[in-house]
Amino acid sequence: MPDDTSRMRVRGKTAYHVLSCATWCEYMVIGANYVVKVEPSMNAAHASFISCGFSTGFGAAWKEAKVHKGSSVAVLGLGAVGLGAISGAKMMGARKIIGIDRNEKKREKGEAFGMTHFINPSASSANNTLSDLVKELSDNGMGVDYSFECTGVAPLLNQAMEATKMIASLSPTLYMWYSCYWWYAMLLTRNNSKLGIGETIAIGSGNGAVAVNYSTILYGRRLKGTVFGGIKPFSHLPSFIAHHKQEIPLHELLTHEVPLGDISRAIELFKQPDCVKVIINI
Repeated sequence: MPDDTSRMRVRGKTAYHVLSCATWCEYMVIGANYVVKVEPSMNAAHASFISCGFSTGFGAAWKEAKVHKGSSVAVLGLGAVGLGAISGAKMMGARKIIGIDRNEKKREKGEAFGMTHFINPSASSANNTLSDLVKELSDNGMGVDYSFECTGVAPLLNQAMEATKMIASLSPTLYMWYSCYWWYAMLLTRNNSKLGIGETIAIGSGNGAVAVNYSTILYGRRLKGTVFGGIKPFSHLPSFIAHHKQEIPLHELLTHEVPLGDISRAIELFKQPDCVKVIINI
């Protein structure tokens, strides 16, 4: 709870909520700010998709990165979180949105949410890194303005950063200029796509420590983490729902439905290449 207490006990011991929700429990006590009224006209299955996952990616582009109109974006991992990042980047006016996934079946899903280009690293015959493949699709081979790492695979975090533009300049030789006039460079990067923004948002839930390449961030690239995409449920989700009615195809997330008695199969379905979201009907 917000006051660092818990209302739950397991075998006499205090149990704590996961991210203040613990929605896998049969009963739960949560703060009022986590409860959002959903219009009766909204499909209940679609409403469940915005409680987490998709909305986390969407918020990462909308609230955390605040993607600029006309910018370029790369999204690593096209599960529900990655598709949300694509949708959020599209809403914010991104000009080029590159989706990256080893699963070729994710191409169609990515395009449904606004992806403009697709990279399947496993289908590349050349011995290129993922960041190289992104730069090949970027303007002048410089990389993208924003990247969203949605897989949680540790080595991909550095690749996500290396796929972005250097915020300081087009060339490392101008780094000293950036060091002296960083405030002016910051203004330029917000108004000049040729210089770039160079921001990576880490969303994927990985385990353990990640070694970040110092040379990757030396020239001004930025790295930021997020939980729930910076979205405040009570104040932001109503706006999210309003956008859903106009331009977010949440129905594209639903790929399978199973009855409650077959819940074990629902877990297994997540391993299938064509699965995005599974609804368990009670």
